[in-house]
Amino acid sequence: MTTFAHDPKQTEEVLELAGGAPLVIKLLEGTQGLGVVLADTDRSAKSVIEAFRATKTNILVQEFIKEAGGTDIRALVVGGKVVAAMQRTGAEGEFRSNLHRGGSAKIIKLSPEERSTAVRAAKSMGLNVCGVDMLRANHGAVVMEVNSSPGLEGVEKASGIDIAGKIIEFIEKNAKHGATKTKGKG
Repeated sequence: MTTFAHDPKQTEEVLELAGGAPLVIKLLEGTQGLGVVLADTDRSAKSVIEAFRATKTNILVQEFIKEAGGTDIRALVVGGKVVAAMQRTGAEGEFRSNLHRGGSAKIIKLSPEERSTAVRAAKSMGLNVCGVDMLRANHGAVVMEVNSSPGLEGVEKASGIDIAGKIIEFIEKNAKHGATKTKGKG
């Protein structure tokens, strides 16, 4: 379960909606694992939420999936298809699996459910190219994040697939001359 918080008066409601501690609290503007905190108790979660809210920033509060064990899946979706996937594992003692936080990556074969979940997440966000981060929970694949500007280096290295090339191929195949939506020239 993921909840969004903007109003500091909603802290109790956000904690309740997310199912109580332990919880993962994320700054919306964070990247590469920065601005992500694991709160073990409701009291610490409330303190972290209030501290983040004092900076007038938007946050997400997510259920902590303990069974994931510091491992997640990044699926790269291009044009409604998963073109590559990797499993990321956090550094020793780290719940965040980001490669920039010392995590490691290896190629992984997705289950049909995971593949379908990634494609549906991309479609629901209206994205032709994205990275879908998922966890393997006891109740199935859960989406943590859909990244509209995913880094390619880690997944290209882990998979050996030229994902940038696949993105370019998709654009070449689907671009229609003169059909851009921008108003600028150049």
